[in-house]
Amino acid sequence: MNPQTPDHEAPYVLRADEEGIATLTLNRGSQFNSLSQAMIAALQGQLDAIAADPTVRVVVIGGAGKAFCAGHDLKEMRANRHKAFMQDLFRRCGRMMMTLTQMPQPVIARVHGIATAAGCQLVSMCDLAIAADTARFATSGINVGLFCATPGVGLSRNLGRKQALEMLLTGDFIDARTAQQQGLVNRVVAGDALDAEIDKLARSIIGKSSVAIGMGKQMFYKQLEMGLEAAYQYAAEVMACNMMTEDAGEGIDAFIGKRQADWKGR
Repeated sequence: MNPQTPDHEAPYVLRADEEGIATLTLNRGSQFNSLSQAMIAALQGQLDAIAADPTVRVVVIGGAGKAFCAGHDLKEMRANRHKAFMQDLFRRCGRMMMTLTQMPQPVIARVHGIATAAGCQLVSMCDLAIAADTARFATSGINVGLFCATPGVGLSRNLGRKQALEMLLTGDFIDARTAQQQGLVNRVVAGDALDAEIDKLARSIIGKSSVAIGMGKQMFYKQLEMGLEAAYQYAAEVMACNMMTEDAGEGIDAFIGKRQADWKGR
C-alpha cells in the first residue's frame, strides 16, 4: 500500500504473485485486520480467483501492521444488532474458512503479532502455519460474553480437546511456542526470519507434483470426517487414481532412474 493512501481507501486485501506463490495481505493494519463484512468479501474473492488459477501453487496469508488478525469487527457487529445480519456474517465467514480447505493449493498462515477470536480461527483453518516467536493466540470472545463458537470448530480440529476448551473457556493468550506444541502452528521462528522460513516451506511444496498435492489435500480433509474403514476405502481409491496420473509415472521413473522428475501437471 502506498503510505500516502488513506487506510479506508486502500484495498482490503493485497495480492502479490511470485514464482507460483500468491501472497495475500489483510490490509487494514490500523484496525488490526479485523474480519469485517468487506474484509471477508475481499478475501473470499481473492481465494476464489486463486483456486481457479493453475499457475498458483501455494498461498500465503498474512496481515499488515502490528497484527495478523484480531477477529471480527465488534463495532460493526454492535452497529447491526439484527439476527439476520449476524447469521449472514457468520455464514459468509464460514464459507471463506471452508474455501481455505477446499481449494487445491496449500495455504500457509504467516502469523505475527496477535491472532485472536476469528483471527485465531483463520490460522487454524489454513493448511499450515508459521509464526513469529512473538506471536500470541487467543479465542477471547468469552471475555466480552461471547463464546467463540465458530473459532472453536477450527481450534478443536487442531488442538486436543482439553487444550482447545481451555482457550475457549478462559480467553487467555498462549504464546507461539505453546501454539506449536499444541498443534496450532507448524513452526516458530524469529520475526526477521519469518518470510525466509515461509519461502523455504512454500518452495518445498512447489517442488512436488501439483496433481498429487491437489488430490492429497482433498483426500486429507475428506477422510477426517469418515469412520476408519470408510477412510481406508476412500484413501485406497484416491491412491489408485493417483497412480494412474502421468505425474506419478514420471515421478517413479525419475526415482528409479536417479534423476529429477519433470512434472507435467497431469
